[in-house]
Amino acid sequence: MNFLAHAYLSRNSRHLMVGNFIGDFVKGNQILQYDEGIVEGILMHRKIDDFTDNHVVFKRSRKRIRHKYRHYSGVVIDLFYDHILAKNWNNYAEKSLDKFASEVYTVIQDHIQIIPEKARYMFPYMMKYNWLVNYSTLEGIDQSLKGLSKRTNHRSGMEHAATDLAEKYKHFENDFKEFFPEIMDFISS
Repeated sequence: MNFLAHAYLSRNSRHLMVGNFIGDFVKGNQILQYDEGIVEGILMHRKIDDFTDNHVVFKRSRKRIRHKYRHYSGVVIDLFYDHILAKNWNNYAEKSLDKFASEVYTVIQDHIQIIPEKARYMFPYMMKYNWLVNYSTLEGIDQSLKGLSKRTNHRSGMEHAATDLAEKYKHFENDFKEFFPEIMDFISS
């Protein structure tokens, strides 16, 4: 799961949303510098990632592209799943994706002083180019994958991954539709 799913699974809690947003940027005992609500969101982020990475459906999705993207196959599927969530947003949320994205950006902006440096550097681009909404199109997810590919230390090949999504779209969409209700149940419990 990527930024959109993590924000969605935060259940409209500002603190959970901030913690979920910074979850990948907070390492080791850095977690101790945050308030309880933010810590809860960071821990939620880690639980979501663990649940996702070990889920049979997510593994099935990764297997379809692992030969091409190896270590990065999980990252690619995270973005594919965010795309499918964004594209089918009205099936999961009452408020529009535009409104939800605007609220997420506001929450993060309101907490910018506690956001780790790497996330603080990335966030203006996320907001300016409206990543959360742009995930809903193949062009938008293609741009995200190309941008992410430029930021990797090794050749990832992610800049070509949108082609795989388009070619096997129904398979990934079916996987997502099987997986997402289970992660929602997991978070609810």
